[in-house]
Amino acid sequence: MTTADRRKERLDRGIKVRSDGIYALLSWRELGYLVLPRLVLIAGLLLLPLVVPSLYWQRVISNVCLYALLALSFDFLAHYVGLVSLGGALFIGTGAYIAALLNKNLGLPLILTIPMASVSGAAICTLLLLPCLPLRGVYFAIVSLMYPLAMMRIIEALNIFGGTDGIMGIDSFPNHWVEQYFVLIMVLLFLFGLRRLVNLDIGLVFRGVKDNDQAVRASGMSITYYKAVAVFIASAIGCLAGACLTHIYMFSGISLFALDFSILPIAATVIGGGGTLAGPVIGCFILVPISELLREFGTLRIAFYAIILMAFIVFKSEGLMVYGQRKYHQFERWVKI
Repeated sequence: MTTADRRKERLDRGIKVRSDGIYALLSWRELGYLVLPRLVLIAGLLLLPLVVPSLYWQRVISNVCLYALLALSFDFLAHYVGLVSLGGALFIGTGAYIAALLNKNLGLPLILTIPMASVSGAAICTLLLLPCLPLRGVYFAIVSLMYPLAMMRIIEALNIFGGTDGIMGIDSFPNHWVEQYFVLIMVLLFLFGLRRLVNLDIGLVFRGVKDNDQAVRASGMSITYYKAVAVFIASAIGCLAGACLTHIYMFSGISLFALDFSILPIAATVIGGGGTLAGPVIGCFILVPISELLREFGTLRIAFYAIILMAFIVFKSEGLMVYGQRKYHQFERWVKI
């Protein structure tokens, strides 16, 4: 068969021409085309602890997953609800302190402290941010950034929750395998759970709140209510990360309100691609290991962060995930004319 008898066709064309939302699959080839990226992501994450060479880098994997949870939280609020939150440190610190107090003072095991800290911490964070929900854009971002800074100073000034010494002697995970696979499974669970959520009816309302809140209000729906629901979901993810962090390091202190937990997820979202959910996760798996490799440079690594971010903003402002998706859907094959 010569090239005159064939033509090139994009792999996704047969699916797209039938439906752009509900796929009518006619072959295993098309099914494989759709599920392959998801299977690669799931298998790659689950196999990662088995191929990492040392305990140090296995702990880095846990840190990456915790930042990935924060990045998912940020991406969900910013790109699906329109709330640019810099309160990642607030979520981490609140979840960490609640888990530490439940474990240290009440003697509860981590199988209870983690979910209880996630839910109760999300409720506290939502109540704190509730008066700020009418704000948008940079105003909400600034206010959300002030909360973790204020919490640090309150704990330090009043000498509560251990003051500057923090809370020590917290129970850890049974072993590093349980630790790593728990946080990895949480990342996968919230990644695919949020992807499902934003495609439901409530996800359409979230996007409406972001794009045209006046139209949502005219439909008789409360904008504040839906923003509060979104903040509760995002803060629950962040508080879960904080609860896991305090059990991993068996410590909870004011350092958990550090701005790194607010800034690094944003940088990971820029690198991975905002609005994709999977992109920020990929960005964390790039940025956090680079941060560890550059640790010996001390504060100079901030300059490397700046260079990396500027390079992505200038040359790949859309992010790696969007670029990868576009290239993946541009794959072609020869078909008979």
